Amino acid sequence: MVYTMIGLAGLGVGAAAYFGFTFSPIESALTAVMFVVVAMVAMERRLRRRAEDRLETAIEELTRLFSTDAQAGAVLSQRINALVEADPARRLDGLEADMSVLGTVVRQVAEAVADLEAVQHEAAAPQAAMDDDRMEGVPFEVAPEQAISPEALDQALQEGRLVLHVRPIVGLPQRRPQAFELVPRLAMEDGSLAEAADFMPRRGSAGLVRRIDGMTVEEAMSIGKRVRAVGQPLPIHVPISRTTLGDAVAIGHLAALLDADRTVAANLVFVIGEAVWQGLDSGERAGVDSLLDKGAGLSLADSTTLRFDYAGLAARGVRSVRVDVGSFLGATDRFTDFLSSDIAAYVKRFGIDLVFTGISSEEQIIILLEDGLTMVSGPHIAGPGPVRPDLLVDRAGPVAVPVASPPRRAGL
Repeated sequence: MVYTMIGLAGLGVGAAAYFGFTFSPIESALTAVMFVVVAMVAMERRLRRRAEDRLETAIEELTRLFSTDAQAGAVLSQRINALVEADPARRLDGLEADMSVLGTVVRQVAEAVADLEAVQHEAAAPQAAMDDDRMEGVPFEVAPEQAISPEALDQALQEGRLVLHVRPIVGLPQRRPQAFELVPRLAMEDGSLAEAADFMPRRGSAGLVRRIDGMTVEEAMSIGKRVRAVGQPLPIHVPISRTTLGDAVAIGHLAALLDADRTVAANLVFVIGEAVWQGLDSGERAGVDSLLDKGAGLSLADSTTLRFDYAGLAARGVRSVRVDVGSFLGATDRFTDFLSSDIAAYVKRFGIDLVFTGISSEEQIIILLEDGLTMVSGPHIAGPGPVRPDLLVDRAGPVAVPVASPPRRAGL
């Protein structure tokens, strides 16, 4: 393109000389040729200068690279000389001796630990046998004065004396309900109420446990539908046992129940103990995943630490982590390495709520508020109370249960 422009410029100069300066045709042609030659010489000179500059720059860079390589070679030579002067054989002999001593010590420690475990196993075996003998054929007892046998529990379920109360989880400082937790209770013949710790079998009677879990989820779904109909959709926390999670038939029934109305299922949060969550096997985790696939969430209760992989928990469907407020305020550094004023914001970053349970005094609320910890529940906030009759599911007919301490702020 450059040379084309030079040729066109030469034609222009020749035409100007012929028409403008009245040169003869030969003189005009000669003028044009001279212009073209001078322009091409100037262009070639410029290109040659540019090539020489690039060559000089490349030579300088190559010189620097050679200098760097020479320095690296000198350093490498020094290190090789140092290795040659060293005595690797003597050092290897010392290392072998140390490894031999270490192997002997490890073997002795392993033998001592094995002996200790054997002694502990022998000491624990008689006690375990006594516990098994005591549990076989004897009703489950939480405490001697609160013994409710599986037979009595089965009879109460048949009579429709299982009631499900709600306990609010509120947000500070307004103390407005942010969620509700279903609390199963058993109406006794004398009109009193037994808590779950008094009648839920801890060992055996898996059928009763799964039956109670199924009734709890059914009522939670019914409450969720009717609450959504009146325009007050709030998360409903539903306790679920490890026994149910490990049973494929029970999980299939619950998954089908959730799948029937996924809009309501999205407001359900299943509550599992943190220790239970850590100990779930593959089958039980598959049961949890089948419930979460229907849109439900998960809440870890009774957490003994806040040192979690919260990104992993959020990916597994965990929406909240519960901590007993008394244990947390008594030893915050045992739960987390963060400052108590920063932990809630950090956990919230992953879409997980930090809930403090067991609030028993206004002083605890003030301390939590100062640190920005706002999700709480407990007897000082509100105790478990009955759900409005229009939100209950129909089972074996209504049960008139007097409530000793009705909730003070329960919205349902």
